[in-house]
Amino acid sequence: MKPTSHHICEAAAVAEGAGVLASIGALEVGIFRIGGRLVAYENRCAHQGGPVCSGEVIGKTEVVLGPRGAIVEERYSTQCLHLVCPWHGWEYQLDTGVCSVDERIRLRAFIVHEEDGEVYLEL
Repeated sequence: MKPTSHHICEAAAVAEGAGVLASIGALEVGIFRIGGRLVAYENRCAHQGGPVCSGEVIGKTEVVLGPRGAIVEERYSTQCLHLVCPWHGWEYQLDTGVCSVDERIRLRAFIVHEEDGEVYLEL
């Protein structure tokens, strides 16, 4: 069966490093812009079904080591963003939907694209 294209919003509504929620029937999807491209995931955490796409987008925690291997500081990456489920803090890489602690777990992804300044989701 050929996928159906669903209009979501104006492309300008999806800011870099941020997202929007959309409902298509009973399905709720989060659409995010990262590195200039769009990604879309079902708003359902793999852990216990929490509303993952309404969680925070934060940089991956990076550890900075000193000359003897001691931790000097921790900082948030500006290159690798994570989506954090508001229920229990499960984190997913925003660009892939892969769980940050177990690569076997990932968010359900959808095809999303821009056309003439508008965002469309394929189902």
